[in-house]
Amino acid sequence: MGSRRIEVLCGISLDVAQGEIIFICGASGAGKTTLLYTLAGLERPESGTVEFEGRNLYTGSSGSQARFRNRKMGFVFQGYFLLPELTALENVSLPGMIGGKPSSRAAEESLSAVGLADRLQHLPAELSGGEQQRVAIARALVNDPDIIFADEPTGNLDSATGESIVELLMKLARERKKSLLIVTHDTSLATRGDRELHIKDGRLD
Repeated sequence: MGSRRIEVLCGISLDVAQGEIIFICGASGAGKTTLLYTLAGLERPESGTVEFEGRNLYTGSSGSQARFRNRKMGFVFQGYFLLPELTALENVSLPGMIGGKPSSRAAEESLSAVGLADRLQHLPAELSGGEQQRVAIARALVNDPDIIFADEPTGNLDSATGESIVELLMKLARERKKSLLIVTHDTSLATRGDRELHIKDGRLD
């Protein structure tokens, strides 16, 4: 920042086991979203490595990195990031289309798994916030990834809807034996995973 150097993450070392559900908590600006993005291959660290199944996420071309993420990872964000002109079914079909394996059936099954079998042809504007986040979860799962990254998935939802969204994410992850990393500021939700990590000033407690 100008002439001043700001270290967001400071010497973090972390292992995530297959099928493990981890909550990452911390105050605003603590570095939790940067940590999540770094682990997910979206934010290249200046030093150190991030390895997934023995592969360094930040080697190879940007295209090969993107293809790897598309195949192995699912993402759920606070802001849903649904394309407004596409139906729920079309939004969920996007990762398959990007990966060269479009499948309406897989998208329908994924929407059914989140309880939206009757909302396939609805546009995002025709859905509630909770329903839009369910569509985002269905999209994250459609390619059958090994790990799901969720950045404040309840941030735009009321407490009851947010709780149901986290419960749904955890249920689907456990049923499908997926690893799940959730960034949240809600410490009451964070106790429900296998592990709760706290980050402060770029360091894990």
